[in-house]
Amino acid sequence: MFVRPARRIGRGGLLRTAAATAVVAGTATAVSGGVRRHQYNNAQQAAEAQAYEQQQYAPQPQYAAPPAAPDPDLIAKLSELGQLKAQGILTDAEFVVAKSKLLR
Repeated sequence: MFVRPARRIGRGGLLRTAAATAVVAGTATAVSGGVRRHQYNNAQQAAEAQAYEQQQYAPQPQYAAPPAAPDPDLIAKLSELGQLKAQGILTDAEFVVAKSKLLR
């Protein structure tokens, strides 16, 4: 008669338990890393969207209007002062005072 060797019925020993633990731990690490990356990417996209929205609805800078052309009458008066100074009728100090009064 042929007798089969007795097989151990149960969990399978220390080596099998260690291997199963390693697989479970590795899977958990991979899944948690994936979840972390996914959450980071979502947060990054939300931050970029918020920055874009703020940029779109931010008040636009107001540009100053170019300076208005000088009054032709003012130019004529300044020219007249320059001629009086060139002729020697006005001194340098008198010219500066008269010019500052016109430019105010």
